[in-house]
Amino acid sequence: MPENRVRETLEGHTLANVRRVGKELQFEFDNNHVLATHLMLHGQLQLFDKTNSHKFTILELLFEGDKGLALTDFQKAATPTLDPEKNETPDALDFDEQYLEDKLSSTKTPVKTVLMDQKVLRGIGNAYADEILYDAKLSPFSPSNKIPAGKVKQLAKSIKKILEDSEKQILKNNPDIISGEFRDFMLVHQPKKKQTPAGEIIHQKPVGSRKTYYTDTQELFA
Repeated sequence: MPENRVRETLEGHTLANVRRVGKELQFEFDNNHVLATHLMLHGQLQLFDKTNSHKFTILELLFEGDKGLALTDFQKAATPTLDPEKNETPDALDFDEQYLEDKLSSTKTPVKTVLMDQKVLRGIGNAYADEILYDAKLSPFSPSNKIPAGKVKQLAKSIKKILEDSEKQILKNNPDIISGEFRDFMLVHQPKKKQTPAGEIIHQKPVGSRKTYYTDTQELFA
C-alpha cells in the first residue's frame, strides 16, 4: 500500500468511527475513506505521545494534541489496507444457523478448521475456536459433514455465547487494553494448565498447523 496514497487520502481528516470487522480493525474517516488493519499473529497497536519510539512500526496515525497510534509487528506481517473491498462472508456474531449447517454439511474438513476459515465466518481464531468447541461439547476432530443438526444448533449458540462473553470479560478486566491479549478467563485453551476448572484433563494435539486444546467430554462424530 503506497505511503503517499494513504497520506494524501487521510491527512487532515477526522477519525469518525472505529469498528471491528472480522479480524480487522477498521478506522472510518469523515471523508468516507476507511483504513483497515489486520494484526496477524504478532501485530500490536501502540499509543505514543508526540514522538513514536516503538520499533517495527508499519503505520502511524497522529491526532490533534500530538497523540498517536502506531501499528507495529516485528515479523512485518500486520497488514494495513486503504478502502478494503466489501466482504460478503458473515461475521461470527452475525450469521444464522442454516448458513452454518450448510457450510458444515458440504465438507469433510475437521470442524475446527472450518470455524477458523475466514471465508466461512470472519473473526474466529485458534484460541476462541477451542473455547467454542469445548462449550458445545464437540470434538475439534469431527468431520464437519458428520455433525448432526442438533449439535450444529448447539455449536451456533456456543459461537455467539463465547464471543460475547469473552468481550465482556476483556472489557471488565482490561477496559483500556489496545495491545496484547487477555485470556485468563478461558477454560480449555490454557497451555500452562493441565485441567479445566471442572477438573477435566486438557489434551493438546495439532489440527492442521495449530495447537488444539480439548477434553474427553467433547463428542467425536465420525
